[in-house]
Amino acid sequence: MRDIKNKLTSGKNTKNTQTRKGKSFGYQVLGFGAGGSSFDGIVATGGTITESGDFKIHTFTGPGTFAVSAASGDADNNKVDYVVVGGGAAGGSGSFGEGGGGGGAGGYRESPGAATCYTASPRGASPATAFTVAAANYTVVVGAGGGGGTGPGGCGVESKFDNITATGGGGGGGHFDSPQQRPGKTGGSGGGGAGQSPGAAGNTPPFNPAQGSNGGNGAGSPKYSAGGGGGATTVGGTASNPTPGGVGGAGAASGITGSNVARSGGGGGSAGQPGANGGAGGAGGGGAGQPAANGPQTGGVGSANTGGGGGGGGSAPGNLNGLGGSGGSGIVIVRYRFK
Repeated sequence: MRDIKNKLTSGKNTKNTQTRKGKSFGYQVLGFGAGGSSFDGIVATGGTITESGDFKIHTFTGPGTFAVSAASGDADNNKVDYVVVGGGAAGGSGSFGEGGGGGGAGGYRESPGAATCYTASPRGASPATAFTVAAANYTVVVGAGGGGGTGPGGCGVESKFDNITATGGGGGGGHFDSPQQRPGKTGGSGGGGAGQSPGAAGNTPPFNPAQGSNGGNGAGSPKYSAGGGGGATTVGGTASNPTPGGVGGAGAASGITGSNVARSGGGGGSAGQPGANGGAGGAGGGGAGQPAANGPQTGGVGSANTGGGGGGGGSAPGNLNGLGGSGGSGIVIVRYRFK
């Protein structure tokens, strides 16, 4: 009798069947591994590069180039978000019993954040839009802060990302030896007025949404305190009578880097007569205004790479000048999806 069981388990046909099953299993594994796909995004260099989830952030604290070596085949993936902040202005000097105005913050420009899923500041609201790139080089300019000293504060320098410009802040009004030097200066945000002088207009030249706010007015007798510089989102404080200088206007807070950071705060106005205090700097890098004293007091410096305005210099008796604080440099930030 034939051994049917033995032939079924060890015969030639059984061996062929096992071999075919092995080949089939191997093919399935290879096919599964080859089924993935990669994200089609831009490839770019420039600045300091960090990551936040699926997004890359290029931060420029000085001049440079945002260089796109490859664009995406998907138009939506060529949209980048940005923050561009101009250099903050210096505060004005205080002397002869009148306070120096706070420096205006650098202009603040931001896209809405919808293209790369982050919470933008109020300055990023519609009608601002994301910036669409191609395979090309985009020039980045980071504005310096205005220089402090005697008289009115120096204005900040504009920052640029290609054709997107944020104007430098307007200098704080400074009392030195000429009444013509007392009002603040116009800029991205306006400078605060020296004692008994008006603040200046912000958002100059105008953009929509506005890039900044007006500076605050200085007060008259008896303390002659100065107004605060305008910030990205609020006006500089008007000096109180009889005591403090005006506070700097508040800056704008953005989550473009992955954490919420305020920039572009105005400088505080200083006091003119003893017994009066200077105004605080605005949130977002604004320097503090100084109190009046028996000797000259230099205004607080605006924080670097925030576009913060410098604080007004505190007045001292006679022709001793409290020097205005220098403004903070600006910044440019670019964000896009890469995976």
